[in-house]
Amino acid sequence: MESERLLTVEQLAGWLQVKPRTIYQWVQEEYIPVIKLGALLRFRQASVDEWIAKSEQPGRRQRKLSVEID
Repeated sequence: MESERLLTVEQLAGWLQVKPRTIYQWVQEEYIPVIKLGALLRFRQASVDEWIAKSEQPGRRQRKLSVEID
């Protein structure tokens, strides 16, 4: 098995373009997959990619207005 690099809180925050405190909040809420190594938090990029894919929602389709002409 190929060794995969683990991301730190700061690295993940930079990648997701959020503040590190947002990452800590997501971890506390058990919202994002995390690996806890004692007091250290690490994130497997493949797991985060999967989490993002599951969170993705399709955009809202524009409604077509029906116009009645007399």
